[in-house]
Amino acid sequence: MPQQVLRVLASLVIALAVSPSRAGDGQADTASLLLFDFEDASASRWSIVNDGVMGGRSQGYGRIAEGIMRFDGTLVTRGGGFTSVRTVHRADLSDFDGLEMRVRGNGRRFEVEINDGRRYRWRPVSRRIPFDTSGQWRTVRVSFSDLRSTVFGRSVSVPEIDLASIQQIGFYILDGIDGPFWLEVDRVRAYRYDDGSGG
Repeated sequence: MPQQVLRVLASLVIALAVSPSRAGDGQADTASLLLFDFEDASASRWSIVNDGVMGGRSQGYGRIAEGIMRFDGTLVTRGGGFTSVRTVHRADLSDFDGLEMRVRGNGRRFEVEINDGRRYRWRPVSRRIPFDTSGQWRTVRVSFSDLRSTVFGRSVSVPEIDLASIQQIGFYILDGIDGPFWLEVDRVRAYRYDDGSGG
């Protein structure tokens, strides 16, 4: 009988020792939300919008292969001076603080766009955050609190983004430099601070 009691007690001790680690894993999982990993090229449909809509001559191209999205082309600053790749993606990101992206590029500055469908005087409002690139893979974090709201490149005063109603995500280049560019994106996650520090 004492041996049976000891075995039961030992089982309880092991269960208690394992449970916290499982809880910890669960918290880590909920601290981020995978939005894109590009493993399935058909999972999301990305489209190019060039500055031809404003009389420009920039050309951008996008493709997904081997788990990577590549956005490349040539920027021409005379005229519109931008090109972009974007996709419709509906998500509730109200529990998160920003986006985490694994990216590399040719050293130019790009911008990530997150839109909620807001309009200003009947024109769509663009919400974007800039980030820099290098030829090496790096993980970049951008905070939703740094989003700039613009219409055709001009800042506008509108309510803050409704993170519960995200409708579109994309990438822009409009850094004011003529010439070729490329950006590769391995994955995009929404993250939140889980240590209570806010940073």
